[in-house]
Amino acid sequence: MENNQKLTVSSSPHIRARTDTRSIMADVIISLMPALVVAIWVFGFSSLAVVLVSVVFCVFFEWGYRKIMKKPGSIGDLSAAVTGILLAFVLPSGIPLWVPVIGAFFSIIIVKQLFGGIGKNFLNPALAGRAFLLSWPVFMTTWAAPRNYAGVMNADGVTAATPMAILNAAKIPDYSLADMFLGTIGGSLGEVSALALIIGGIYLVIRKVISLRIPLSYIITVAALTLIFPKGGNNAFEWMAYSVLGGGLMLGAIFMATDYSTSPITAKGQIIYGVGCGLLTVVIRYFGAYPEGVCFSIMIMNICVWLIDKATGPGQFGVSKEDLKAKKDKAKEEKKRKKEEAAV
Repeated sequence: MENNQKLTVSSSPHIRARTDTRSIMADVIISLMPALVVAIWVFGFSSLAVVLVSVVFCVFFEWGYRKIMKKPGSIGDLSAAVTGILLAFVLPSGIPLWVPVIGAFFSIIIVKQLFGGIGKNFLNPALAGRAFLLSWPVFMTTWAAPRNYAGVMNADGVTAATPMAILNAAKIPDYSLADMFLGTIGGSLGEVSALALIIGGIYLVIRKVISLRIPLSYIITVAALTLIFPKGGNNAFEWMAYSVLGGGLMLGAIFMATDYSTSPITAKGQIIYGVGCGLLTVVIRYFGAYPEGVCFSIMIMNICVWLIDKATGPGQFGVSKEDLKAKKDKAKEEKKRKKEEAAV
């Protein structure tokens, strides 16, 4: 061995990836652009205004909070911008612009920053913001009618029932499956086009930002349950197709449920998580008063992530189950002995 060789000891990680938080968030923003383009086409530029207001105030609240608390700035990682886009995507296109401002405050300050910032929140900020905004149910359930087939926007104030409201009444929507897939339907501005969301999801998979485990397990679970248990005596395959393409399922499965901070870290845990989201979505849609279940199902599973990780996490290397049981028994005996000594 040559004497001039060095052994450098440093802390992990020893292998550094080229990607960082900013590049991942940039990929997410890019992947959301097809859905934004469809939203502008279907609902007009009012949808773009909702997105811009949501993004600007999410970034502003994150900058302001960290400035006041004298913490390092974090708006450069683009996570606040992503939250702003996703929050806007789960709102009606014609909603008053002060509503996303309140949603942005709740998402960024209450859900994200008060728990330590990116990576430390246990709920998806955009979904939690949407849930909070249901405190204004009239604004959150007034849906603008989509563009008509001649390419002319409907008159201001014209509203239309969403496919999920029709499905909730155990009826098949008047929209064709092609309309559902392409996005010429009513609903939240970012969830109307399954095609646009799938394109964005494929981009994220190619860029290795997400894996298919959570989206597929989520969507397949909803498809299986609605196929086996069609509601209202409808054709099973038709009911399943409308249930999968309607509402926020695609948006939730691809962009919300896959959030790093609020989803399991193990492959097995991610599948369990996706199945749980799908099961809860169908249960809420079938038995709840609210026609959509994606938002609440994902947040409920967010709360269960610590348990899923604990149950599916790898064991200690070189330590068998018998060793762990013996260690646990020994700890119990020691605790019992100390309790007896204290009693004496």
